[in-house]
Amino acid sequence: MFDLHRLRLLRELKHRGTLAAVAAALSYAPSSVSQQLSQLEAEVGVPLLEPVGRRVRLTEQAEILVAHTEAVLERLERAEADIATSLTDLTGTLRIASFQTAALALIPTALGLLRDVHPHLRVHVTHMEPEGALPALQARDFDLVLAEEYPGNPNPRPAELEEEDLLDDPLRLALPQAEVPGRGTPLTALRALAGHPWVMEPEGTSARHWAMTLCRNAGFEPDVRFETTDLLLHLRLVEQGHAAAFLPDLVWNGRRPTVPLRQLPRGRRTRRIFTVVRRGSSRHPAIEACRNALLQAASPSNRT
Repeated sequence: MFDLHRLRLLRELKHRGTLAAVAAALSYAPSSVSQQLSQLEAEVGVPLLEPVGRRVRLTEQAEILVAHTEAVLERLERAEADIATSLTDLTGTLRIASFQTAALALIPTALGLLRDVHPHLRVHVTHMEPEGALPALQARDFDLVLAEEYPGNPNPRPAELEEEDLLDDPLRLALPQAEVPGRGTPLTALRALAGHPWVMEPEGTSARHWAMTLCRNAGFEPDVRFETTDLLLHLRLVEQGHAAAFLPDLVWNGRRPTVPLRQLPRGRRTRRIFTVVRRGSSRHPAIEACRNALLQAASPSNRT
């Protein structure tokens, strides 16, 4: 019988990449992690790690063990969900990661709904972009992640994660007041800003890939002078006339827009917002309660 704790360390190494990262995440010394994995190798009877430069990677046999460990942990999460369901009072801590606009527009209302129904449930919220939050969810740093998907740029769908749609968020072209064009098609309005400075999210994000593709399909390379994941800063730069931007409706959260907006070309107008959990935890009552609260928070009546 293999030691489950050591199997979990091997799984952590699979997701976090280095012994140092595993040690930091679990508050261990790196030497302790290495010793535990060496003992696991002795239990299994085959090498589990092989050196690659200054790092290590999992062998084929280690990958097999990790796959079985994932199945065991999933089953344990289901057991935890069943136990929680049998209780009359929902307690414990629910760890949520959310990107900025969803955190601002949805999380406060959802927290209020959860507090009213489950006052003993402790909710911990971290602001984190999906690019970092989803791997952290797989590593069990969070229980639920609010994520986004831009048109024409589908996210990877790991088998061990489950998604549930929350809302479709329209995307619009936000124009500095001095650059408002006359009547014309969405494509005309976009092309009119070909020579104007832009603010976009950083390279490597799905939002940046979508925005660059949209501009290039319109026939120009945008002059990106400002890069940030902070969409409130995007808005302020547009308001002050420093840049054009693409802004989602969730930025306004039911308020009247403060900058001129135009529709985008057909087929590129909406981002998908959804929740993600690990497979096996979706039936946990805290997860179900949080998803229900977020659905209520996302309804138009709660965002006006």
